[in-house]
Amino acid sequence: MPDTVLVVPCYNEANRLPQKGFREFAQAFPEVRLLFVDDGSQDETLGQLQNLKQDLSAISIVALPRNAGKAEAVRHGCLAAFELHPRCIGYWDADLATPLEVVHEFRAVFRRHPEVEIVFGARVRRMGSSIRRNPARHYLGRVFATAASLVLGLGVYDTQCGAKLFRASETMRETLRQPFLTRWLFDVEILARLIRRAEQAPSPPIEELVYELPLPEWQDVPGSKIQPSDFPRAFFELMRIYRAYLASGTIDSRAQYRLALSDRDSNHLARAA
Repeated sequence: MPDTVLVVPCYNEANRLPQKGFREFAQAFPEVRLLFVDDGSQDETLGQLQNLKQDLSAISIVALPRNAGKAEAVRHGCLAAFELHPRCIGYWDADLATPLEVVHEFRAVFRRHPEVEIVFGARVRRMGSSIRRNPARHYLGRVFATAASLVLGLGVYDTQCGAKLFRASETMRETLRQPFLTRWLFDVEILARLIRRAEQAPSPPIEELVYELPLPEWQDVPGSKIQPSDFPRAFFELMRIYRAYLASGTIDSRAQYRLALSDRDSNHLARAA
């Protein structure tokens, strides 16, 4: 039984999957299971993952039959991870922009803070750290992070860093049970779901459940699926999250969720047409 499971979503990563880094980590730290989710890749990603898995018991693979988007790949992987009964579950970007070894610092947060449920990696450039980000993406990201903080009503610094870890609790399993409304902003959506849950049932304030950990190292890796042109659409997705989970009014939360999910599916159909 692994102590920790890290879900690694992959879509068409054959040309940039750092197999050596994953292999060396799996060999050195078998108590951390790497669970790769192939999100319907159309290149050789799945074959590379199967090759990586050979002779390594600390690696698992979930292959989705078609591309569902990063959010659903992460959600499916996390739900599969719960079946392994670990103490902690997280997700990590496949390009290893955040080095895998940093997960030990995430795990240490839980030991120091028993009230914390989820740890967010934060790309804070400071003395003593090595945070290398594309300037344009950095400033666009800061604008988005400010907007997300306002929508959520939280002082969160970095919602979109691809390194997260949470306790494998029933609360988090329930938080991940329903499909996400968005393909990319699921980190924000997880926080919105936790906020909604805290409003509906006795629970500590969300600020006590979430911990942001400044990363010692992070680097922009070429080939990211997210482009600057995607940022305007992200603000519409933020509003969809707000309406589904956080807006006050006479529509109950389940009806809001169904309405937002219907809007998402209609938009996907429109783009496909």
